[in-house]
Amino acid sequence: MFTKSNLRRLLYAIPPRPGSTSLSQSRSLATSTSTTTVGHGEPAYECLVIGGGHAGCEAAAAAARAGARTLLLTQKLDNLGELSCNPSFGGIGKGTLVREVDALDGLCGRVSDAAGIQFHVLNKSKGPAVHGPRAQIDRKLYKREMRHLLSSYPNLDIRTANVRDLVLSTPPALAATITGLPGEDKPRVVGLRIDQGEVIPCRTVVISTGTFLGGESHIGLETTPFGRINEPASHELSASLREAGFRLARLKTGTPPRLRMGSIDFRGMGEQKGDLPAKGFSFLTDKVTNEDNQVSCFQTVTNSKTHDIVRNNLHKSIHIRETVKGPRYCPSIESKIIRFGDKLSHTIWLEPEGYDSDLIYPNGLSVTLPAENQLEMLRSISGLENVEMVQPGYGVEYDHVDPRELKDTLETKRIEGLFLAGQINGTTGYEEAAAQGVVAGINAGRRALSLPQLHLTRADGYIGVLIDDLITKGVNEPYRMFTSRSEYRVSLRADNADLRLTGKGRDVGVVGDGRWGVFERTRGLLREVREVLERDVRASERWNERGFEVKRDGHKRSAFDLLHYKGVGISDLLPLVPGLESFPPQILERVEIEGRYKQHIIRQTHDVALFLRDENLVIDPELDYDELKGLSKEVRQRLMDARPETLGHAKRLEGVTPAALTFLLKHVRNGSSSSGMRKEAMAFEGL
Repeated sequence: MFTKSNLRRLLYAIPPRPGSTSLSQSRSLATSTSTTTVGHGEPAYECLVIGGGHAGCEAAAAAARAGARTLLLTQKLDNLGELSCNPSFGGIGKGTLVREVDALDGLCGRVSDAAGIQFHVLNKSKGPAVHGPRAQIDRKLYKREMRHLLSSYPNLDIRTANVRDLVLSTPPALAATITGLPGEDKPRVVGLRIDQGEVIPCRTVVISTGTFLGGESHIGLETTPFGRINEPASHELSASLREAGFRLARLKTGTPPRLRMGSIDFRGMGEQKGDLPAKGFSFLTDKVTNEDNQVSCFQTVTNSKTHDIVRNNLHKSIHIRETVKGPRYCPSIESKIIRFGDKLSHTIWLEPEGYDSDLIYPNGLSVTLPAENQLEMLRSISGLENVEMVQPGYGVEYDHVDPRELKDTLETKRIEGLFLAGQINGTTGYEEAAAQGVVAGINAGRRALSLPQLHLTRADGYIGVLIDDLITKGVNEPYRMFTSRSEYRVSLRADNADLRLTGKGRDVGVVGDGRWGVFERTRGLLREVREVLERDVRASERWNERGFEVKRDGHKRSAFDLLHYKGVGISDLLPLVPGLESFPPQILERVEIEGRYKQHIIRQTHDVALFLRDENLVIDPELDYDELKGLSKEVRQRLMDARPETLGHAKRLEGVTPAALTFLLKHVRNGSSSSGMRKEAMAFEGL
């Protein structure tokens, strides 16, 4: 074991990697000290976050809220909160993730409400459980608002730097071989090496590098080492992770060309306007900033000529090879034509990129053909006959870590104190990245302070579903959130994310007094409205006299009970229930949804209780499965590879049979594995 003194000497004695050079000038956005330690040998920063994308911004802010002195490292200050692909936030499933991040006092919901230029709820024709709040975003406004929030965030500094290596308490080559050791003997992260060999000591690190980890961009047959167009990728950090023993694989994504708005003929296209009133993402937002100044999006379609142009030039694109998987649910136009050859057309949405921007984002037209073929393809589409292409579409291929290497806190099992968030875990989308970022940041901050971790289950929210899917099943294609991924979606709605998660955030110290005050007032109003409705109880005859079709069975029903009846809404009860008109419309709407789903929620509450019974049976992470001779060799290997933290986690592993689970359950209940209490993060020794 390293002592405090020789560990400190190790940090400052590490030489720079041969050939290391500084690619950007280091400077601080917020007020910060130029030294890397404070008094008594303590590190100046307890948590370091790599990457200023959506995962990184949320992680840095969350770690700071958790109480850790935090430093966010990014290649360019101007890229904080960059919308690398589509200029929008939210959607089906994704919008609920944004609301959940906001419920934990995250940033992206508030920033979207300030930078949104069109708001629209998807799936409005269906029930509220599958509604998808979505907003078109002004790229410049979003970055400006995010930078403004982060630059004055308590406990948080920001610095430009290129990260070269992880600094571990155990050399990487040795670390890669000792993942089976007890926790106190495992390697842990103690710092980062950045430009020119400088080492920044810390207690925890969050890596949220997006597509920059080993990234390369593709246009036609040309390959460039970029994580985003004209921005260099991080290959040294990728090598550092591989050297430490992590299982890395490749995924890919793509983005459409950018078009000049003035060269498009919008006549004859379908127009989509924003909703009035506009529904924002944040529970702190009363009215979105640009509700009265929303822009329109326009719909056009591809045609047989478009498809022929793509089909005839497929051999000119390196990106479409099937050895590396891309997003199934947001495929390139090349993939659509290969996979859906019988379709006569594909929908394209033309989305403005901002108020003072002349650029249009053609959503649904991701493409990696050579630039000249892209332009030919574009001009075959109705309304785009004379279009000017400002930037060609391109693809990005990048490294990701097998997310089965992670705990449900997003800390790696292999290296203590190291957390991963975003596309590095095999996901796609800003919302999935932000959701992981807020959890990784909270837990990295609390880990640095030796505090208990935040654990979110599938029953808590879509964030819990996302994390559980990743760490249990892994990925073979970029993971995207949908409402169908949750078995409890009637309970896990966008409208009640605060009721589900704000209290949990408050318990771990990451929800501020301002939000907590708003939450308590909201919760109180919801309770009052429900009590008003439940107090108004009438016989079925009385309700029928008022025009409601209620079964004449002699049973009395409350006004709240009637909300479960088809066609009955809160507006129908307003004239009948005294005092109801005094409550805000958004509160009444939320109570209406609770009433509509009352019976479903009762049944789902029972299902959740059964789920939590298994989820609360904790398995010792150091359990020697080779000693469990009642399990087959194949099952033992699967359990050793996954190292499930709970019986519920083991139950969801592929290939673990019911008989194996019964044997494992007996072992856990006999107390052979653990005391049944989740082991919290061990205290770090001071550096």
